[in-house]
Amino acid sequence: MVQKEDLDRCVSLIAACRKEMAVRIVGQKEMVDGLLSALVAGGHILLEGVPGLAKTLAVKSLAEITGLDFKRIQFTPDLLPADLTGTMIWEQANGKFSVRRGPVFANVILADEINRAPAKVQSALLEAMEEKQVTIGDETHPLPDPFFVLATENPIEHEGTYSLPEAELDRFLMKLLVVYPQPVEELSIVKNSPDMSSGSSNTRNPLNPILNMEKLNYLRRIADEIHVDDEISKYIVSVVTATRPASTRLSHVKTKQSAAESAKTVSSDSVYRYVSFGASPRASIALYRCCRILAMFEGRNFVSPEDVKKAALPVLRHRIVLSYEAEAEDMDTDAVIARILSHVPVP
Repeated sequence: MVQKEDLDRCVSLIAACRKEMAVRIVGQKEMVDGLLSALVAGGHILLEGVPGLAKTLAVKSLAEITGLDFKRIQFTPDLLPADLTGTMIWEQANGKFSVRRGPVFANVILADEINRAPAKVQSALLEAMEEKQVTIGDETHPLPDPFFVLATENPIEHEGTYSLPEAELDRFLMKLLVVYPQPVEELSIVKNSPDMSSGSSNTRNPLNPILNMEKLNYLRRIADEIHVDDEISKYIVSVVTATRPASTRLSHVKTKQSAAESAKTVSSDSVYRYVSFGASPRASIALYRCCRILAMFEGRNFVSPEDVKKAALPVLRHRIVLSYEAEAEDMDTDAVIARILSHVPVP
């Protein structure tokens, strides 16, 4: 059982991270908490939003408060796998090949506009994201630990872009939607923008490194000790299973249901005409981890059903493939997930 003093220390540490991020990022609480959750969980993040919403700035700021090695890769249609992972070069003096490592050999990777790179580059990133290693020539090289990929994409511009393969999307722990700021927040952004005399809009005061490796490992250890009741675990699996229209869904997990709840589950069949493919067991693992981290962020030593509902949207929204009927009725994944959550019995 997690001690109260440990939870209080974690809450204070996360609050300090939020405060430091707020020096540059106004509002965007969901995005900031999602980035911090990914750091603790050791997962990757896909950020989607229109240009100008500080997606790149948020990733740079996150790298600064951790003190980790940071590299930015601008994805373009002419990018080659070697530009990402590195290549073998011939050394005339030694008469042999040596490895020149690419920018992927860093702790925090910003994959800017990731959907602009072709399939060959996307496939080179798969090994790095899942196995934390890169193969160059005949040799496999481990990537630094920790290793995070934080990718951005623009949802409104499709010319010169490539759809991300489902295998790559599934490797992202969460997909965060970056929304427009509120008017009062935008007013603060405008007033605190860099002066014209500074010569560069990127001239900003450095942030303090709050999360070093020791503190990050401490957060991970406490998160692993957060209690998850068996009924909550079943609920997590039930939610993920419920996204799969071809399966028997909730029958895989035996839960105590009343006659009214059973009728509610049966009536939910209308939701599944909007889904072509559901989430994999990797989503169940991701949801299980994120629920623990959410509970820790709030100073609780146990996971509640509300944690599952809160984490379900960012964890599942990029793992569900909608049907043509959903597109015809202008249904998005968030709306489908919300309907599924309303039908799955809560413990």
